Amino acid sequence: MDQLIILIRFVIAVLIQVLVCKQIVLFTDDFIYGTIMFYPIFILLLPLRYSKSVILLLSFLIGITVDIFYDSLGVHAGASVVTAFLRPFILKVLEPDSGYSINAIPSKFYFGIIWFMQYAAYLLGIHLLVYFSFEAFSFVFLKEIILKSLVTFGLSYIVLVIHQMLVNSK
Repeated sequence: MDQLIILIRFVIAVLIQVLVCKQIVLFTDDFIYGTIMFYPIFILLLPLRYSKSVILLLSFLIGITVDIFYDSLGVHAGASVVTAFLRPFILKVLEPDSGYSINAIPSKFYFGIIWFMQYAAYLLGIHLLVYFSFEAFSFVFLKEIILKSLVTFGLSYIVLVIHQMLVNSK
């Protein structure tokens, strides 16, 4: 049953990213300022009991799936794997005094909306900085990387928090 829920979340995250978020882009004639990245919610909501290798594999799979639809040659996959790799460190930083239940999912339902907002902010920020760094492939474009990361972070963060407010991620 757990695998079915994960599969459904995977498909829904990809569909929302590809069919809705891909169409929403803030740009001028020659510069894309930002878009909405919804699919990282899949990585954020993976159960705590999953091993690091399973989380890395699932993160790579969602990233490469999004890359296929974006023709982006692995930048989503790379950012997703880095996000998944750093997830345990962020979870450790935000760990409640009572610790984590092995059956918990890092969501509003288990830890509250304030905790989720902090968790999402850290991981989404990391994800976007890595994504736009990989996309530019050079720190010569540091100003553009930061600008795109900030605009996309603002848009995506609002969507992820609204998602948590509306959906009971148990």
